[in-house]
Amino acid sequence: MNSMDYNVEINGLLVNAQYNQRTINEIFLPLLKDLTELYHKKRERILVMLAAPPGAGKSTLLSFLEYLSKNNPSLEEIQAIGMDGFHHYQDYLLNHTIELDGEVIPMVKINGAPITFDLDKLRSRVKQIKEKPICKWPIYDRNLHNPIDNVITIDKNIVLLEGNYLLLNEDGWCDLSNYADYTIFLSGDEDMLYNRLVERKARTVATLEEAKQFVEYSDMRNVRTVLNYSMPANLTLHISADGDYSS
Repeated sequence: MNSMDYNVEINGLLVNAQYNQRTINEIFLPLLKDLTELYHKKRERILVMLAAPPGAGKSTLLSFLEYLSKNNPSLEEIQAIGMDGFHHYQDYLLNHTIELDGEVIPMVKINGAPITFDLDKLRSRVKQIKEKPICKWPIYDRNLHNPIDNVITIDKNIVLLEGNYLLLNEDGWCDLSNYADYTIFLSGDEDMLYNRLVERKARTVATLEEAKQFVEYSDMRNVRTVLNYSMPANLTLHISADGDYSS
C-alpha cells in the first residue's frame, strides 16, 4: 500500500504520521479542491471547523492538509489553527472547583473538559476571523501550562480551525458553528482512541500505569462527550485502527 510519511512537531512532540496515498487522492485533495472552489464562489474568507475527540490526530491531520495545500498550485493555501489557546489560565483552574462523581475537585484535574475553556473569548476571536482580513490567534504552551496570546497571525483566505468541542451540542458551544462555512467531524472507536491516548501520555509521565489512570479519569470522559454529543457535520471521516480514514 503506497503511503506518504509526514513528520511534524505538534505541541512540542515529534509526530511521525503516514497517510495512505489513496486517501490523499480520494478524500484529502478533493476536500481541499472543494474548499478552494467555495472560496472562489464566496470571494471572502472561508472558515472550516474540524471537531474530533482527543486522540484522533486532528492537529496532525490539519497540519498535513496545510502542507498539501501549500504544495499544490491549483489549491488555495489554507491556514491551520487550533482552539487549545483558549484554555483557562492555570491560576483559574487551580482556584475554581467543580463537582464530579460526588466529589468537589479543582478544575485543573479535568483540564481539557469543555468547562476548562474560555468559551466567550473563543467565540469573540472566531468572530474576528470572519470580520477582519488580518487578526491574531493564541497558542497553548505545554511547558508553561498556559495560553500565550497573539502568537499566530491569521492572514489566509481559508482557515481550518480544529478542536474537540467545536460542534458540541451544548449551550454556548452550539453557536460556534454558525460562523463556519464548512464543518468536518472525525470519528473513531473508543478502544482505539484509548490506546492512542495512553501511548501519547506515556511519553510525558513516569509510568505506563500513571498514563492509563490519567486517560481513564480525564481523557476518556472528553472522548465520550465529543463522540456522543457533537452535532452533524458537512463531512464525517472515520479513523480506522491503522490510522487510515474513510468517509
